[in-house]
Amino acid sequence: MNVGDRVRLMSGKEEGIITRILDNNIVEVAIDNDFTIPVSRREVVLIAAEEAKAFRGQEQETAKPARKEPPAPVLAEKGIYLAMVHQSEELLAATIVNNTDYDVLFTSGEERETRYRGLQNDKLAPKATRVVAHYHMKDFEKWPSLIVQFLQHRNGSPTLFEPVTKKVQFRANSFYKSKKTAPVLNKEAYLFQLDTKPTAVDTDKIKEQMAEPSAAKPDNYKLEAPEHEIDLHIDKLVKDFSGMSNSAMLKLQLDTFQDALDRAMAANMHEIVFIHGTGNGVLRKEIQKILSRTPGIRFFEDARKEKFGYGATLVRLR
Repeated sequence: MNVGDRVRLMSGKEEGIITRILDNNIVEVAIDNDFTIPVSRREVVLIAAEEAKAFRGQEQETAKPARKEPPAPVLAEKGIYLAMVHQSEELLAATIVNNTDYDVLFTSGEERETRYRGLQNDKLAPKATRVVAHYHMKDFEKWPSLIVQFLQHRNGSPTLFEPVTKKVQFRANSFYKSKKTAPVLNKEAYLFQLDTKPTAVDTDKIKEQMAEPSAAKPDNYKLEAPEHEIDLHIDKLVKDFSGMSNSAMLKLQLDTFQDALDRAMAANMHEIVFIHGTGNGVLRKEIQKILSRTPGIRFFEDARKEKFGYGATLVRLR
């Protein structure tokens, strides 16, 4: 299964598109291009193209479709693009397009409020494409920035190119003006060029840099594992929170949670407990939403009620 595949839930008749691979056993599916849910791979089946044709409506079966000429290739400028392609009126697929004569090694990721999360990495052959994420138009204001890093290469080429990093930030005033026909795909899309003219590497300069004495190495960074229990009550995080808004307090709590979770995973801890309290349940809901989308989580559940009541979540790590 890959991002962009259309699937059906085995537990019902709902169909959707795989929008994200959460880990080896869990995928995120957009149901009816409206809302997304995490689902076990064992609970979904791929819908073959032949099946969609076999179950078309009677009108489509009896009516003879007008003959359509194949679309003419788009004579766009060579380059590497990010194309936001409609899968439906609501759902768009973020697609890397390699409209060059070179192989492209790339990585892609999302950046939300300076936090980075990797999405995919792969090699794209010349004139090839790859879907890396899906986004809903209704959530446009919440879209993250997309960051793509890539390196062009061709066996036997006499030129070595510099790697490129490009960040695409989506703004309404420019996004809707970017609609064009995407090369290779030959589909209408919101199109953003990621490259400029490739920059060749100065090999003589590299040799000079290698000959220079190396700078003093900084002290080795030592990862500090978090405590087994992390108390996220706001009064445990700041002394005076009287001037903080509810959103600012929630952001601080979630940042503290994410930092502790990242360090716990990096330190190979087996489990960690987050004490969030009961309250209105917003913090608990946000924490469990993040956990459901984080690779490397075995499972999470309410921590021991005799000790924490209903105000803590136990996370088991791989």
